[in-house]
Amino acid sequence: MVLALVEIGEAGVQASSLEALTLARDVAGSLGVPVEAVVVTSDDGTDDDAGTRGDMSTVDAELRAYGVQRYHRMTHPLLVDYSPECWGEAVAQLIRQLAPPAVIAPGSDRGNEIMAQAAARADLPLAANCTTVDAGADGSGWQLTRLRSGGMLLEDAQITAPTRLVTVATGAVEPAPGPAPAAADSVTFTPDFGESFVHSRLTERAQRSAGVTLAGARVVVSGGRGVGSADGFAPLEELAKLTGGAVGCSRVATNNGWRPHTDQVGQTGTKVNPDLYIACGISGATQHWVGCMGAKAILAINTDPEAPLVTRATYAVIGDVGEVLPAVVDEIRRRAATA
Repeated sequence: MVLALVEIGEAGVQASSLEALTLARDVAGSLGVPVEAVVVTSDDGTDDDAGTRGDMSTVDAELRAYGVQRYHRMTHPLLVDYSPECWGEAVAQLIRQLAPPAVIAPGSDRGNEIMAQAAARADLPLAANCTTVDAGADGSGWQLTRLRSGGMLLEDAQITAPTRLVTVATGAVEPAPGPAPAAADSVTFTPDFGESFVHSRLTERAQRSAGVTLAGARVVVSGGRGVGSADGFAPLEELAKLTGGAVGCSRVATNNGWRPHTDQVGQTGTKVNPDLYIACGISGATQHWVGCMGAKAILAINTDPEAPLVTRATYAVIGDVGEVLPAVVDEIRRRAATA
């Protein structure tokens, strides 16, 4: 079987994991083997860690919809809270037990961290942030393409190992359900390690604001220097609310204290891949472009027609954000009222 590492959020399987499942199913099909999932659950098997209370009945249905015939629930008291070495060691132990030809995981911060730990502990190579994977006719040497230098370069490479470890670059694969089995069997796997194994612990949780997450939003409305101030984000918040989206920002907005770092889109922030990315007053330096280039469409609003993001955008409006956005919001409200 080909294993897919799945992250669970409050609403079920996270979008990046659906991308990993889609690629894993395609690879498994080319090898003529089934795709199976790996999830981390609490001791009672109801969710992954205390920060993401997922409904396992929802997760079960989503896994079946993506062609998963069986999933492995990794349970252990030390897995209840996220710990890179514990989760990575658990995956490494499962690899040693099952010896799959591949483990494919989402290229999220957590997915990359877990797989890096698993690779080191299982003494296996890891190809991170891949956009395509071709297992070939006989599955001996895999050809793959992956993002390098923060997404600005594409590298063609080959990976050969008893078990190939791969993470999927966010936004590189379009999630697609597959032939669903009648049921998805679950089996429990309990890794073997004790308290002395732990070197890092979760000590504090930051309360996440309610609503759509930046990474999972279908519409992201981001602001930069051109917004002018923290108060200038009010129309961005309103537009995001009207479109069911989330608000992001550039590094300048974070450095100026207008928005928290959790809202930052870019190489050192969150990488997003919405259907629509609305960049308001953002010049679009390379670091920011890396964070938003996965968007299906980009609308740039800027007074500078030569700004890098304006020249790369799908659509551009040359004008002041403070004048353009209120007009857009008013038009959306007008159309909603007459619909």
